[in-house]
Amino acid sequence: MRTRHRAPCLAASLTLALTANTLAAAPALASPSPTVPVHCTDRGRFEALCDAIEGLPDADATAALVRVGGTDGTWRGTAGVRDLRTHRPALEDGRFRAGSTTKLVTAAIVLQLAAEGDVDLDADVRGYLPGLLPDVFTAPVTVRHLLTFSSGLRPGTSLGDVGGEGYENRYATLTPEEVVASSVAQGPAFVAGERQRYGNIDYTVLGLLIEKVTDDTYEHQAAVRVFGPAGMRHTSFPGGPDPRIHGPHNRGYQLLADGRLVDATEWNMSDRWAAGDMISTAEDLEKFVVALFGGEIVPEPLLVAEMLTLPAIGHGAVMSAGGLRPQSLPDGRVVWAKSGARPGYATLVAAAEDLSRTLVYSVNATDAKDEDMNPVAARIVEAALSG
Repeated sequence: MRTRHRAPCLAASLTLALTANTLAAAPALASPSPTVPVHCTDRGRFEALCDAIEGLPDADATAALVRVGGTDGTWRGTAGVRDLRTHRPALEDGRFRAGSTTKLVTAAIVLQLAAEGDVDLDADVRGYLPGLLPDVFTAPVTVRHLLTFSSGLRPGTSLGDVGGEGYENRYATLTPEEVVASSVAQGPAFVAGERQRYGNIDYTVLGLLIEKVTDDTYEHQAAVRVFGPAGMRHTSFPGGPDPRIHGPHNRGYQLLADGRLVDATEWNMSDRWAAGDMISTAEDLEKFVVALFGGEIVPEPLLVAEMLTLPAIGHGAVMSAGGLRPQSLPDGRVVWAKSGARPGYATLVAAAEDLSRTLVYSVNATDAKDEDMNPVAARIVEAALSG
């Protein structure tokens, strides 16, 4: 296995039915103001979408990048600011932390390996990662269990909540191996396949499985199997514990539990890795969702069976591989959506199976890890998917 260079040491579910790159500590910031004019295309046809992102920055978000596509037409919108110090307009092509949309990439790689015969989705993960699970795990934990968040693995250790001590530890490192070790040491939370519980741990293990099976780094496999074929030229992973977003980007801000609004742009996410460490752009994520749903990344039979079908799980399932959740639109169409959130950045990708409607947004949300949907994000979803 190729060595990864690392230093030692839900996302909120979508509700569609509405609903200085230095290593110095970032100081607290004043509340955002004044607002910046919205840049949006075809306001006549898409007035609701243009209105949805008006008034930024505000207390809920400092910027928004939105792309809508499909047979009903395309729309692009950019609002807010690049940063709260200069109030320069937000960059339409700015890079951002894509959070748990990373899981779709990981699921796609695993399903490619299954199509190639290198991975059996019904095989016990211990066959690929010997010694991963202690004897207390008496029931098999299959690759499919990991894909569908039904493994029973408990969350691993963390560096603290993003609204509190996590901010103070944003330059510290937890490796994926450390996170997994701390998880399995706790034993299972439930018998694999009994129910779903969304989290990062299953996809962290899948990242390790990908490396073991391919004898390559997860990051390189993502680049050659997904980013390259989909034309995602501005998508990558940080170099191990690198806390920076390289290239043009809009800065992200997080409201802490003590009431401070802080610059959260620099934040080591290496512990999220194959579950949430991807950096991308709105255009690249749009390319990805079109390529994925178009059968160009995962062979169509596997795509439909594993990512566009809810699995049969004891207490019922609400999401498929990668965390895609189906939601019915008012016109009867169904879209499959995946959200992602890291401090200062909230992201969503959504598409109808026939690609008649697609939506990608990145909102620089000040409450990106809140359980409730960010108000700006909710307005975007309502405007883009209600008709």
